[in-house]
Formats: sequence, structure tokens, C-alpha cells
Amino acid sequence: MSNYQQLSEAELRTYVKTHPDDEEAFQHYLTIMRAKPNRVVVSTEEQALIEFRKRIQAESTP
Repeated sequence: MSNYQQLSEAELRTYVKTHPDDEEAFQHYLTIMRAKPNRVVVSTEEQALIEFRKRIQAESTP
């Protein structure tokens, strides 16, 4: 697919999930995700839970 750059982020995500062999679209999606501010990358469920707790704590602190 050559017009994946015109898709919204949600549409591109769906496209990438349904077309796992389209490496170019996947790389474009990764570029978009990596450019987001406040991006946090976790590789384990434990890391995700720690990050969720930090965010919940930050939101509940006045």
C-alpha cells in the first residue's frame, strides 16, 4: 500500500495489524509512535504496572 501515509494513526494501526508483511507501513507507524511526547516504553508487565501507578499517583496529587 503506497498511501498509508494519508491514513489516520488509528487507521494505520489497523492496517499494520492486518498486513504484517508491509514493513514500510510498519516502519512509518513506528516513526509516528516514537515521535510522540511523553512516550514510555516498557517491556514487561511489571514495568507497565509501575508506570500506571506513577501516572495514577501523579494525577491524584494536587
